[in-house]
Amino acid sequence: MTFFEELWANRILLCAVSAYFVAQLIKMLIALKLEKKINWRLLIFGMGGMPSSHTSFVVALALMTGIREGFATTAFALAFALSAIVITDAMGVRAETGKQGAVLNQILREFLLGGKPITEEKLKELVGHSPLEVLGGILVGTIMVIIMA
Repeated sequence: MTFFEELWANRILLCAVSAYFVAQLIKMLIALKLEKKINWRLLIFGMGGMPSSHTSFVVALALMTGIREGFATTAFALAFALSAIVITDAMGVRAETGKQGAVLNQILREFLLGGKPITEEKLKELVGHSPLEVLGGILVGTIMVIIMA
């Protein structure tokens, strides 16, 4: 079996990746509804927003690992720990980074040096997730496991 055939046969990884892309597709559809235009970049690279695709990925990874390998295994313990770290990071550290980005953008808008803006670049403010967005990611990941298990 080739490397790619082995990857394709890995149901745990396939479920986690599928959960990620389903969450990204939902983000793209929400953006389409709100902005009235398709943003294809959201399908792969969109961070922040509803639902959390990183949460969807790690929840699907952990649940599928538990179902396939057993919930009393080292593999499940590792996947669960990874999920806890990613979810905590999504709501904590990354959310604070977004708040800092908003403040820095305000400073850049209001502060002029010699009559010129310091930079024209706007920092990304939507990098973290609210608890509701993380819950959305948990639901997407869980539904994908139910479909693919």
